[in-house]
Parts: sequence; structure tokens; C-alpha cells
Amino acid sequence: MFSFFKKKPAAVVPEVAPIASALAPQTEVVAAPEVDASSPASPEPTPALSWMERLKKGLAKTSNNLSTLFIGARIDEDLYEELEAALLTSDAGVEATLYLLEQLKRRVKEEKLTQADQVKSALKALLLELLSPLQKPLELGRHQPLVMMISGVNGAGKTTTIGKLAKHMQAHQQSVVLAAGDTFRAAAREQLMVWGERNQVTVIAQESGDPAAVAFDAVSSAKARGTDVAMIDTAGRLPTQLHLMEELKKIKRVIAKAMEGAPQEILLVIDGNTGQNALAQVKAFDDALQLTGLIITKLDGTAKGGILAAIAKTRPIPVYFIGVGEQIEDLQAFNAEEFVNALLD
Repeated sequence: MFSFFKKKPAAVVPEVAPIASALAPQTEVVAAPEVDASSPASPEPTPALSWMERLKKGLAKTSNNLSTLFIGARIDEDLYEELEAALLTSDAGVEATLYLLEQLKRRVKEEKLTQADQVKSALKALLLELLSPLQKPLELGRHQPLVMMISGVNGAGKTTTIGKLAKHMQAHQQSVVLAAGDTFRAAAREQLMVWGERNQVTVIAQESGDPAAVAFDAVSSAKARGTDVAMIDTAGRLPTQLHLMEELKKIKRVIAKAMEGAPQEILLVIDGNTGQNALAQVKAFDDALQLTGLIITKLDGTAKGGILAAIAKTRPIPVYFIGVGEQIEDLQAFNAEEFVNALLD
């Protein structure tokens, strides 16, 4: 599923001392643990569902709300009204809902569609056209290191997502360093260190202090060691907390001082269950940071999968990944065709 990554040979990591900037002399570098080759092999895992099966399962509630409308339906105003209600309930938003309905009615008329399954296919095609611009590969290897600044509100699954991304990047021969820049939330530092130990990834952290300094040290360390990717965790915050949004802007500026042109990727992690609140977050964080990509988590079990349509119509920022569960394999690259098929098969 991650064939979109552009691979390159793993970087040679020179032996250098840990970086400690003047900004943060107390920065702690937690080195990746050694792998014990003598450990017994893990038992063979039980066969898991394929990604498409997990995606369909995760989007089942949204899919049922939409697909059942076309079973034995007549093509009339009642169908369009029910479809409008279903799209709004799925958090597609007013703008995307009205756009889809208008385009669907036009296509039904122009193509003289008379059967419900034909109208459903037309809706699938329209959704695919709307969502396809959100599908964009995350390119690796163009920068050394690639610096990723990752933000999001508390509860969106940001720190867990960083751990999953680190694992996926390692699978594509990318060396990774993590920066525990979330110095506000209790246990955030410890949570990231657990992921670092699990993935054998170095974590740069402080007990307390300036998160911008942690970010600076992580980027400096990645440059010195030839690390491929530096991922900067930042504190979760609401876009209404203006002083904390200013702190994010400061982190971005400090990263640029550590490396010209960085951060090359500024990602926002959003909870798919929050619906229109997620759209408000996208707008606020994009205005503050100029986002380059989104990661949408927790789409499993929600009836609000239409949020991607709302994003596509109002703030079409690339969606790099979507998540439908807690396991590593439950976070995968966003593919518009797969997503639409899961919704309207």
C-alpha cells in the first residue's frame, strides 16, 4: 500500500556526538535500542483482513446511509431530498452536498438515466472527481533530511499516528528521528518514547522547556547524522487558543533556522469523527501554518466519512493518509478510488 513512497538507498549514518543547541542544553537524546538477535521469533500472526476489507468495515455506517437510498428507488425529488439528508448527515457539508446534487441532477438529465443503479454509478463518478485532487503521494528522498512538523488537537491521535508513520517509513528504508515537542500534555513525551523503543527510533526530548528548542535540536541532529526523516511532534491545541497557535508559528520559524527550507511537510492530524469541527481545524491550522497535507484518523465506525468531500470542496489540501483502526496496518495512503468504492459499492 505504500508503493507511492519514492525510495532511495538508506543514508549512511556517521558516528557523531549527540547535538545539543544553545537553545536547549538540557535536551535529552534517547538512542534507539539495540535489537536482541537472540530473542525467539514471534509466532506467525493470524491472517488479517485486507486493507480494502478494513476500509469497507470502517466506512460501513456512512456507506449504509448512502447505498440503501438506491435500493428499488424511483428517480424523483424524494430521492434527491433523501440523498441530500444523507450527505449532510455524513458531514459532507453544505457546499459539497449542493455541488454533488446539482451535478448529479444535470448528469441524470443529460445521460437520460432512469435506473437507480445508474444514478448510484453517476454519484460514484462525481465523488471520485471531487476527491481525486486530494490524492497525492508523500515523496521521500528529495530532501536530506525531510523535516515533518505534525500538529493537531488533543485526542486526534497525533502522537500514535507519528509512531505508525515512523514504522512505515522504516519499511521503506528511511532512517527516522522523532522530536518530542509536545511539552504541554502530560505523558506525551513518554508516549512518544514508547513508540521510539518499539520502532528502534531515536527520540529527542526534554523533561520540560521550549518545544521549539527540541525541534531545533532534532533537525540539527538529523542533519549531522545523515538521518532521512525528522518528525516533530507538537502540542495538541484548539485553533481558538491563539497564544498556542502563535507557539506553533514560532516552532516553524525555529525549524527554518535549523535548516533552510524546512519544514518541507506541515501535516495536520484530524479525527474523522469530529465532522465539521475537523473542517474548521483544517481552515484554522492552514491559515496559521500553510499546511502541506492531512492525516485523517478514526474513520472506523463513524457515519461521518463525508468529511473528505467537505475538505475537497472548501480547502482541498492533500490527504496523505487515512486511518481506520489502532493497528499499524490500519493507517494507509489515501486512494480516492478505493475510498469511493468503499462508500458506494
